[in-house]
Amino acid sequence: MRTHSTLTRTVLVSGLLLAGATGLYADSQEDEIRLLRDQIQALDQKLKVLERKQELRDEEATAAAKSSVKVTANDKGFSVASGDSANVLRLRGLVQGDSRWFFNENVSNNDAFVLRRARLIFEGTFNKIFEYQLVPEFGGTSGNGTLTILDANINIAPKKAYQLRVGRFREPVGLEQLQSDSWAFFAERSVVSQFLPNRDLGVMLAGDILDGKLSYAIGAFNGTSDASNNANNSDTNDDKDVAARLFATPWKGSEGPLSGLGFGIGATAGHQNSLNGASGSLTSGYRTDGQQSWFAYRSTVVPQGNTSRLSPQASYYYGPLGLMAEYAVSKIEATNGTNQQSITNKAWQISGGYVLTGENASYLGVVPKTNFSLSDGTWGAFEVVARYEAARIDDDAFVGGANSLANASTAARGLNGYSVGLNWYLSKTVRASFDGFHTDFKYAPGAAPASNAVIKQDENAFITRLQLIF
Repeated sequence: MRTHSTLTRTVLVSGLLLAGATGLYADSQEDEIRLLRDQIQALDQKLKVLERKQELRDEEATAAAKSSVKVTANDKGFSVASGDSANVLRLRGLVQGDSRWFFNENVSNNDAFVLRRARLIFEGTFNKIFEYQLVPEFGGTSGNGTLTILDANINIAPKKAYQLRVGRFREPVGLEQLQSDSWAFFAERSVVSQFLPNRDLGVMLAGDILDGKLSYAIGAFNGTSDASNNANNSDTNDDKDVAARLFATPWKGSEGPLSGLGFGIGATAGHQNSLNGASGSLTSGYRTDGQQSWFAYRSTVVPQGNTSRLSPQASYYYGPLGLMAEYAVSKIEATNGTNQQSITNKAWQISGGYVLTGENASYLGVVPKTNFSLSDGTWGAFEVVARYEAARIDDDAFVGGANSLANASTAARGLNGYSVGLNWYLSKTVRASFDGFHTDFKYAPGAAPASNAVIKQDENAFITRLQLIF
């Protein structure tokens, strides 16, 4: 009986001890969990503080980058840009020093050295989409040293597919006319460019679509004559010209011989009325490769009626080979006294070049693999070029006797031109050109050119050029 009682007491005491131990264990576990929870919250708070400090440092670095200025100087010119490149100012330049030599007697130009072009080119961007361009010309379009403003425009370019340009710039018509003066095959553009407008004041919508395989442009302009820049900051009449151009490169970006094929068409349409003082829309004269006037209207002729141009065009670049072909039709209604005529003048050209040193030819010129250096034994790149060109003036320009639109004794009815040349690319920025030009003139039916007229003899000219472009 005593043994049973003792056993019972032992079991009860053990149970009480076990229950107490279990309670103590439970209290200890809750404390540990509570402690861990507090530590996690503290660490989370510290992490948030560290993250905010890093955000502040990143914001400060970004602000510093935006406020910093990046200055660059290389063969593409000089540039100053904000840290994020949203705002950029670029300064470039072009200088062309020519010599002209004539090998016939009847010339209006002397053998001479001329400063053909001398330009400072200011261009840049604001807020990534607002572009601008300002190009003063110190050499003059004929190298006569007259200061003019060639280009001055603002371009809003949110996307490559649609851009709006306002100001003075080249009308979107001719293929060769739209090419930079720096990279044309020859020192002087072909006669086709003489039959198309150059720079004018207006507004234009343009862009590249279909992955850059089709470019378009359409604009309204004050209206300017063939081969001329509209140098006046106004218009002489209320009528405006519309100019448009489409140019396709369907195989652009592909491999194979068709990758560099492009073709398109440019056109203008407008109306001129001599009663509104529109005499300025007549060309001052078409010029030869030697820059001599071979056709001009009489000084008493004024435009009166519709004007238009049409220019189918094509280019091809594949490896070192480059080709360009272009046709132009220029129509104008004009009057001289009681003689009113609708005149259709035409011109065409095909030109090409081949880079002897193997570099790729392109619409944007040739980039030599090496620069000219006697010490390194490198010579740059060499390109041979050739061109055939022709032009025809409407026969009706010479009818009407003293009231004819043109004087057949001093103005030719047309020409054929043959040219060969060598371009030496000493570096990306320096190019030397050596061009030989031969031009023979066509006379109006029954015409007898004056003895001292430029068109009396064929023109044979040799033009050299040293060019710096950056």
